[in-house]
Amino acid sequence: MEHQTEPEQNKAIGIIAYLTLIGLIVAFILNMEKKEAFGNFHIRQALGIVISGVALSFIMVVPFIGWALAMVGYLLVFVMWVFGIINAISGNMKPVPVLGDKFDEWFQGIK
Repeated sequence: MEHQTEPEQNKAIGIIAYLTLIGLIVAFILNMEKKEAFGNFHIRQALGIVISGVALSFIMVVPFIGWALAMVGYLLVFVMWVFGIINAISGNMKPVPVLGDKFDEWFQGIK
């Protein structure tokens, strides 16, 4: 599911969504008025990345194996975040690697 560019003003919402949990909340609030597809897409992707990071913190409770899995998972979360923010800056609606399509499916209620 790849769409190309949206107007420049909508890029800001996509970029803000990836800047911490507070940025995600701000982007969600800003996009409530406009209901732009670009903003919705990047909000869904950023929400999935945040939830993935939180889920990994629960895995870290398990000694050694959990720690190793969480470290690999956090590296993946970082890579997804980098891809997401680069796509938002360039105006693309490309899903983040590995789980991006699932994030879009799971959070399709965010419109």
